[in-house]
Amino acid sequence: MSTQQVRRGRFITLEGIDGAGKSTHLSFIRDWLSGRDVGAAFTREPGGTPLSEKIRDLLLDPGTVASLDAEALLAFAARQQHIAEVIEPALAAGRWLVSDRFTDSTYAFQGGGRGVPFERIRALEDWVQRGLQPDLTLLFDLPTEVAAGRMAGTRVPDRFEQEAADFHRRVRAAYLRRAEEAPQRIVVLDAGRGIADIQADIAVHLQRLLERG
Repeated sequence: MSTQQVRRGRFITLEGIDGAGKSTHLSFIRDWLSGRDVGAAFTREPGGTPLSEKIRDLLLDPGTVASLDAEALLAFAARQQHIAEVIEPALAAGRWLVSDRFTDSTYAFQGGGRGVPFERIRALEDWVQRGLQPDLTLLFDLPTEVAAGRMAGTRVPDRFEQEAADFHRRVRAAYLRRAEEAPQRIVVLDAGRGIADIQADIAVHLQRLLERG
């Protein structure tokens, strides 16, 4: 008796500076995939597992004091558990997985924002991910001043959101650098447009990914 091999699932990540509107489009992506009978799971980083969520709390807590390297290592510790417990099992089972942030955020926040050398982050990436990369990354890009205006007064800022404007400008620049380095994977979306226009673009890229088979 032969068994049919399960086709590996697709891995989609959403990235962008705080306030760029990633969360707004998650429900649209969920509905779009569901409407095409695509079995998908949704997760986030840091987080996605009980251990990773505890690390998330540490990283986002304004009271946390950590060296640059310790912060990067914590991000990858959470990621390794997330990959082992959630991401790889889902993809191996043929499910699509959509994650709010992944490794590009570490390059942006710890690399661009904090100043951890990209080479050091890349070494951790190679060790933890062992070649795993998203099939599609949607980067929601927005000027930092506009993003800050959107977030003003909406909630108590976390450890990263409370950083000065220069920090967020460096984060944005690092994201755009990543997009230049991986244009085959990262799609830059102008997040300053109307929601309908942004979601029309998202649908185009999801359809292309779906048609890859």
